[in-house]
Amino acid sequence: MSGDASAGGVSDLRIAEVAPLGVSVPPVTYGGTQRIVHFLTEELVRRGHDVTLFASGDSKTSAKLRVVRKRSLLPDINAGKVRRPDFYAVHSIGEALREAGSFDIIHCHLGPWSLPFHGLSPTPLLHTLPGLVYEDDLWMLRRYPEATVIARSRRQVAGLDGHCPNIRVIYNGCDFEAYEFSPGPVRYLAFLGRMAWEKNPLDAIAIAGQVGLPIVLAGEPKNEYEQDYFAEQIEPMIDGKNVIHIGEVTDAQKNELFRNAGALLFPVLVEEAFGIVMIEAMACGTPVVAYNRGAVSEVVDYGKTGFYADAVEELPALVTRALSLDRQTVRRHARQRFNQQRMADEYIQVYESLVK
Repeated sequence: MSGDASAGGVSDLRIAEVAPLGVSVPPVTYGGTQRIVHFLTEELVRRGHDVTLFASGDSKTSAKLRVVRKRSLLPDINAGKVRRPDFYAVHSIGEALREAGSFDIIHCHLGPWSLPFHGLSPTPLLHTLPGLVYEDDLWMLRRYPEATVIARSRRQVAGLDGHCPNIRVIYNGCDFEAYEFSPGPVRYLAFLGRMAWEKNPLDAIAIAGQVGLPIVLAGEPKNEYEQDYFAEQIEPMIDGKNVIHIGEVTDAQKNELFRNAGALLFPVLVEEAFGIVMIEAMACGTPVVAYNRGAVSEVVDYGKTGFYADAVEELPALVTRALSLDRQTVRRHARQRFNQQRMADEYIQVYESLVK
């Protein structure tokens, strides 16, 4: 630990942030974990910490960039040139450990991949779980109960049943200044996510039809299975009027999508770890209507920033209620809970506890 007090009265830290290599930091379109890493890294730099980001060479950051691979993996995965992306995750950890003496803390956003290195590093390691936790992840987590692990929601690690006492929940945050507020009027309903069964654009289309509003779908299928689903279930319903598909969106396009939407539909069918698109929509003042799966009840404040239900069939009635919510209140309340400053505060507390 070096230097005097930085913003917020926190001593300067030398921090390594190790990002997944699937897409760049920040992502151009798809990539929730990389977006969170970007928000956190930029806030840490703004506060005066000495931050090194281990990421792909197409990343853009205010921190020092350590290029682990010249470009992100996803294009080469899609082209069949990369078949073992796991190797690159291990390599990223190895690169950070090679420079361990230069850091006070190494923060890995790769999930359980970094856990076996926990006792091998002279520098404290922090491990954040980026997404869904499967049985294999639970197996690994139970093997390293002494490791300090960050979950994105309580629901994400519900299956651990107290096996890992050092797990702490830090909710995602975003830069609310990067999202533009709009008071309305309602033009359509929005859906943002992969065109995949588990993201459930099919029910989103049905909900919009029942409430008599057009729906704009943003996102693309990401593999052969999802392409078949999209071609068979979704594409035949796209008419350019009631059901509009705009593909993957940049940050500017996402802003426009959410700004002009009456509500974001989030009828996800799996146990999502968080769902950053929900707080991105709220940042524009757009409420969320969701199926109560995964972390939805931890992210959406019922009656304030949106609504959720235990059955998808209940969602159309909730859309009407969501459209009457005050959008200023939606943004203000979400900002209190999910701003990047709060996220950075909580991570810094963990960093300092590990360094001490």
